Amino acid sequence: MLDLRRPSLVRRLVFLAVVWNVIVLLVAGVFLTAQFRNAAIRRFDQTLAVLTDDLYAGSSVEDGALKAPFLTDIRATRTYSGRYWTISRREPSGALKVVARSRSLFDSDLMVASAQVDRLDVAPGKTVFFDMRGPQDKPLRAAAILARLPGYPDPVVFIAAEDRSPIDADADRFGRITALALLILGGGLILAVVVQVRVGLAPLFQLRREVASVRRGKAERLVRVYPEELEPLAVELNALLAHNQEVVERQRTHVGNLAHALKTPLSVMLTEASQQPGTLAEVVTRQADTMREQVDHHLRRARAAARSQTSGERTPVEPILDELAVTLERIFQDKSEGRGIEIDWRCPEDLCFLGERQDLMELAGNVMENAGKWCKGKIRVVAAPTEAGRLSLVVEDDGPGLPPDRWGDALKRGQRMDEHTPGSGLGLSIVDELARAYGGSVTLGESTLGGLRVSLDLPRSET
Repeated sequence: MLDLRRPSLVRRLVFLAVVWNVIVLLVAGVFLTAQFRNAAIRRFDQTLAVLTDDLYAGSSVEDGALKAPFLTDIRATRTYSGRYWTISRREPSGALKVVARSRSLFDSDLMVASAQVDRLDVAPGKTVFFDMRGPQDKPLRAAAILARLPGYPDPVVFIAAEDRSPIDADADRFGRITALALLILGGGLILAVVVQVRVGLAPLFQLRREVASVRRGKAERLVRVYPEELEPLAVELNALLAHNQEVVERQRTHVGNLAHALKTPLSVMLTEASQQPGTLAEVVTRQADTMREQVDHHLRRARAAARSQTSGERTPVEPILDELAVTLERIFQDKSEGRGIEIDWRCPEDLCFLGERQDLMELAGNVMENAGKWCKGKIRVVAAPTEAGRLSLVVEDDGPGLPPDRWGDALKRGQRMDEHTPGSGLGLSIVDELARAYGGSVTLGESTLGGLRVSLDLPRSET
């Protein structure tokens, strides 16, 4: 399951790209929409400026009275058509008094704010553009000129205005289309970034898979050629693997030499003790046997730990169980008054143990042999894969079983559950130590056959 709380290079790169694309596309969308709106307003202003110039150029003074020009603009003759004009006189008080207006205004006037009138005073003779509210509270775009006409005492203000709703609607429509286009573009860019990141980091993913192959025993070292950014890391990993293997091999050799060095004097002591019977000889023989068992135990444990860390060997489980079943059935053929034992074992053909064959033989053999000693005649062995990289080996018998309060004692070294049953009491303890050396475990429980169930959790070599 994907854990979003864990740091991820892919998510980090994609997140940065998404944030950057969103900011850039958002700014681009706002900028393009504003430019479109401004361009539309500039074109609109040009039309209004022409109308205002016509009003100014066509107006005249006759007998001291201001006379409006005759305009052929049909829209200005229809009531509330959206195009309006007025000619006003600027009185000494600063107010505007309408002298003439378009028929489209009907009974309304263009109410110009005082701030706009002040702008006209600052720039007489120049066209000033501004927004205002018109008849029916419609938004208008207006153009105005403050000028003087020969023979007329007061300044005259010529105003032309037009409904700007179509401009706003076009700008909004352009904004929506631009947003949709940029959204599609952003999605494509983000998808391209994801693909780019996945392709760009593909060598890193390949390096992870190859390291996993080494860990699972499928390879001994990294062999692929990586980009120059990752090649030093691959070289260092190979060097680390070689160093670890060298250290473990050196330790194995040291432990082996020490064990063999101790075996020689122990053998001499046992030989001398056997040639001189007596109480002292019995004590020496017993203690020497114990010392040799300890040496064998620690030598076996050191070798198993070394093999579990460095060995890449894959051991099929099915042939091991088949061989052990045949051997143990032959060994215990006189058990239970000549009826022998029956070992029912099951295992997938492709199930493999991540370790050496000898260790699997010792693990399974000790458990199955222990079951053979205690069973009445039937043993069941089931091997199966469990979670990723693990397998289970379950051995059950129909013997007397073992009380739960003694399950812990059964895994201790030298613990014998019955002094009348042959054995040293090392079988299950060896299994437990060897399984733990491979990172596994041994669990005891009650069998459905009536006896003891021994469950082993071991590393599995994945195909």
